[in-house]
Amino acid sequence: MMMKKQFCTKIWMLAIATFCILQTNGQAKFDTTAKIAALISKLTLEEKVKMIHASSSFTSGGVPRLGIPELVTSDGPHGVRPEHGRDWVLDNNSLDSGTYLPVGVCLAATWNPQLGYDFGSVLGSEAAFRGKNVILGPGINIIRSPLNGRNFEYESEDPFLVSKMCVGYIKGVQDQGVSACVKHYLANNQESKRFTINVEMSERALREIYMPGFKAAVQEGGVNTLMSSYNKFRGQWVSHSNYLLNQVLKKEWGFKGLVMSDWDAVHNTAQAFWNGMDLEMGTDLGMLPNPDYGKFKLGDTVAALIKANKLPEYLLDEKVRRILYVMFKTGMIDGQAKKGEYNTKAHQQTALKVAEEGIVLLKNENNILPLNKNIKSIAVIGFNADRKQSMGGGSSQVRAFYEITPLAGLKNIAGNKIKINYAQGYNIVRGAGPDQKLIDEAVAAASKSDVVVFVGGWTHGYNYSVWSDNAYDAEDIDKADMNMPFGQDELIKAVQKANPKTVVVLMGGGAIDMTQWVDKTPAIIQSWYAGLEGGNALAKIIFGEVNPSGKLPMTFPKKLQDNPSFVLGEYPGDTSKTLNVHYLDDIYVGYRYYDTYKVEPQFAFGHGLSYTTFDYSDLKITQAGNTALVTFTLKNTGKVPGAEIAELYIHQQKALLPRPEKELKGFQKITLSPGEQKTVSITLSEDAFKYFNDVKNNWVMDNGAFDILVGGSSRSIKLKSTINL
Repeated sequence: MMMKKQFCTKIWMLAIATFCILQTNGQAKFDTTAKIAALISKLTLEEKVKMIHASSSFTSGGVPRLGIPELVTSDGPHGVRPEHGRDWVLDNNSLDSGTYLPVGVCLAATWNPQLGYDFGSVLGSEAAFRGKNVILGPGINIIRSPLNGRNFEYESEDPFLVSKMCVGYIKGVQDQGVSACVKHYLANNQESKRFTINVEMSERALREIYMPGFKAAVQEGGVNTLMSSYNKFRGQWVSHSNYLLNQVLKKEWGFKGLVMSDWDAVHNTAQAFWNGMDLEMGTDLGMLPNPDYGKFKLGDTVAALIKANKLPEYLLDEKVRRILYVMFKTGMIDGQAKKGEYNTKAHQQTALKVAEEGIVLLKNENNILPLNKNIKSIAVIGFNADRKQSMGGGSSQVRAFYEITPLAGLKNIAGNKIKINYAQGYNIVRGAGPDQKLIDEAVAAASKSDVVVFVGGWTHGYNYSVWSDNAYDAEDIDKADMNMPFGQDELIKAVQKANPKTVVVLMGGGAIDMTQWVDKTPAIIQSWYAGLEGGNALAKIIFGEVNPSGKLPMTFPKKLQDNPSFVLGEYPGDTSKTLNVHYLDDIYVGYRYYDTYKVEPQFAFGHGLSYTTFDYSDLKITQAGNTALVTFTLKNTGKVPGAEIAELYIHQQKALLPRPEKELKGFQKITLSPGEQKTVSITLSEDAFKYFNDVKNNWVMDNGAFDILVGGSSRSIKLKSTINL
């Protein structure tokens, strides 16, 4: 009897201890679930419906009597957007000049997941300071074509690189008590016709190329919210796609958070209600005087249909439960929300670090870079050299506290010792050709200078009213071609003739046609849109204060006609009434196409130069079942410290279904002093060797030989070995 009593006492004490631990952690699943259920039981039908649609341009409805706040969202992927009033009017009086981070593609070019976390932490902290609950990022759609006007927001053509970079970003945001919102799910790979197109692709392409980043965001990043895209997928609007939202996202991947629509992307009440849409956002009503937000598709109509027994209330409860889950997880209801910080020196230093690691040195003949600080003069040429970019891009607008342009950055280092001769060179007007007067001024500046730094490429539009006139990297508009706009080809050739020591710096979200001048250009730098410290980062690289380490997260083709979406698939799609876009390039996106079909790129995926050199050696592979530990030695064989991104690809020698020539399955960024060497270890799980067999509708691994390829880019393989699985 005594033993039984002692046993019961121990069990009871253990239960109390477990309960206390759960309470201490603040993550008691049972407690939160009970609180959510209790709140839902107290809500009226009308209050529930109010929570599943917008209540202003960037908020959804709350229920003040129960302490349920509005959910406040904000763009964008690389900085908290300028404040908008409830009726979509830009508020020029609010405290909203914040940290303008480098754009998403620049972050991806760092190949540094830890920087992804730091990047997200800045966003989350500044969003929290501004009273935002959701930051609408990261954008992770696959870069399928160089023409997409939104490539600058996205990260890569490769699903593995996207997966690794977005997880850090998401965790960084959410560790600040703010929800990340991964977007745009799914197949939003072009801006042209995005409101009307229907995307058709194979299940294999969907699973291998377009889904992995979103799956990683959910299962590895634990993302709280997800935004659906505008387009249709296999004949159904993504915003109410049962397959994508219910079957894959929520059931297969186990997504616990809420799905919100892109703004005005819901088309049908019943389909959205049944097929997985939790929160309808939008703006059109917000632009009207005294808008009635109950007129959303998921507004009053839902209440009426439930009362008429035409829709079930339990599905409405499920949507509300998901919204409350996110609110409890981020401390919105229990008063535990974090306060955040805004525009701090540390945040600015993170922006600088991302820019320094993301800017890519594409070419450096005869080591023309870094420039010697003893030179007497530099001609800085190009409109982009002195153009601020932060307020461009559409929904990516960021009102920067300050922005260092390339010209300002070069002047910061040059000081009074090096004369800077600036010439604008061209005008930013869509459709404009060469301006001979501006070219003559640029040639004069080049002729009297020791070296030329030309800063050109693409550009953002400044705001909604003018972006269609001058934007080449912006929401809702794609490029017509890859040709350099504004007569820049002619300008570069004239400047090169006047001074062959010309360094070309390209700004923009991706590839541009360089064929007219690339062979005569000794140095080329891809600078993206590098944030508020971008000019300082660029100048430090040009003068060698920072050793470049960025690498391309996408392939740069020589010309548009080499791109697989142009050669094999469709972009932007046909002009018929149905507006179907067939992804006939299938799994052969980016380097998977160039390497498999033997098409020479201008610059390969993963390419990026350094001011030092690296040696790869001693490749070893240890197998354990169908997994492998890959080790190799990396040595800095140059004279300056530097960082190398070692990339690991696999090639299956024989497969039942065709596979690309190589696929990225691992990478590490390693910093080494001169003469220093390190052993690099990369583990390959069984999943690394699988592909999606759309005949069996499952991931499979065929028995046989796999080549393990290690090097500095997809076209620079230094080590190779073979294993049998």
